[in-house]
Amino acid sequence: MPYAPADAHVRLDLHPTHTPAVVATTSGPTSDAARSHLHDLGFRSTSPSTMILARIDREEPYYANAAVGQLRQLGYTVEVTPELQEEIDAEWTWPDYPLPGRSREDIREVSATAQRLHDDIAAGRLLIHLHAHDGPATVAVATYTSGIRRSLHLRGENHLRQISNAYADEAEAVADFHRLHSVAVRPGPPPLTDVEKSVRKLLASSVQTDASGQGEAPAETVTKTPPVPTAGPGEHEEFLNTFLESNTDWERYRTWSDETTIVNHESLALRAEFDHEARHRTDTAWTIAAYESPVGERRWHSTITATTPVTFVRSLMEGLSNAPWSSAEAPYGPFREAGWTEDHTSHTTWRAPDRNLAFEHNPHGVDDRWTAYGGGDPNHPTWAIRLSATTAPEVLARLATKLIDATALGCDRPRGRATPAPLSPLPPPAGRPQPGARHR
Repeated sequence: MPYAPADAHVRLDLHPTHTPAVVATTSGPTSDAARSHLHDLGFRSTSPSTMILARIDREEPYYANAAVGQLRQLGYTVEVTPELQEEIDAEWTWPDYPLPGRSREDIREVSATAQRLHDDIAAGRLLIHLHAHDGPATVAVATYTSGIRRSLHLRGENHLRQISNAYADEAEAVADFHRLHSVAVRPGPPPLTDVEKSVRKLLASSVQTDASGQGEAPAETVTKTPPVPTAGPGEHEEFLNTFLESNTDWERYRTWSDETTIVNHESLALRAEFDHEARHRTDTAWTIAAYESPVGERRWHSTITATTPVTFVRSLMEGLSNAPWSSAEAPYGPFREAGWTEDHTSHTTWRAPDRNLAFEHNPHGVDDRWTAYGGGDPNHPTWAIRLSATTAPEVLARLATKLIDATALGCDRPRGRATPAPLSPLPPPAGRPQPGARHR
């Protein structure tokens, strides 16, 4: 059977405030047919001319690219913005992926299964009866309400949710779930994760378009969620040069490659490596480390991605020589006083009241015990600073203060020349024991 004439234009762009979600804007005589194809490819309608692709596995650019190929094959005119094309071309992976030995395609297959489960739950096709916490993992028992009625045991959250067992009988599945998890069993579904909340809120919103089809954020979104601050081109290089000029106790170390600069403190126990080729928001631009002595073990370390605002890089680099080694405590007090909201799942996350900044504490992390990031999702952030388990409390205090100041000032982009205010170390919360130091 021949297709209807493909006389429609489809424009695909990144969502203005929820990267990497994708907005499709349709126009033309057969735009309804194009929208039908987009729906089959995972897009959901938010207005008569716009659709949104929002996934919990953060793979929107990959599936948007697949949609481009299929729509063009059907004869539709498809426009992809440069910003979306950059995301499509970028290579990225999940930090600290808990299933080792998986290829990128294996990881995408796991995520696709989790996405199908999420969609079935959100649409009411898969009904969750009970849930429990099995250590750090969330588990649940659910039954499909239509088609072949089968019951499932589910394990994990977001892009890691998988089927751990399947049953032909609902009563057997529920009884087995009680046997496995005993007193930890709770009625109904578990609370939505931050990612699930974000996706559902996004799909319930609308995106306005101007005459050219350019997507714009809804007015309420623009008011409540200003753009995430990022570093501009060349700002990190400029900061590096300025830092070395004003801190004579640090010295540039020449390497065999012009792509990397290494700077050492005169104590030879502090070191920073800067990658001049890091450009994309997932690229690591800085690696900072402190050591026991010039020949001792590493005490703590941090990695910083390429688009991180310079003001936050400075907060880590300045004063490093005065930061002692200890098992750091999370600086929760200032966040609470500044009106940041606290969310507890398997991690503790503090979020800024009026912008996409967050500070996350992962009690089980080693290389990422603390993460400061911009954007709505720590697994796919606009930028990220990750700090190891034994990071000095003074370093955490400086970073926390900078995050709070950035929100209070309301600046769209903290610039590299700003002079930091003097900071006081945050004392550990009273009554909380210091965890043992971890070494790599």
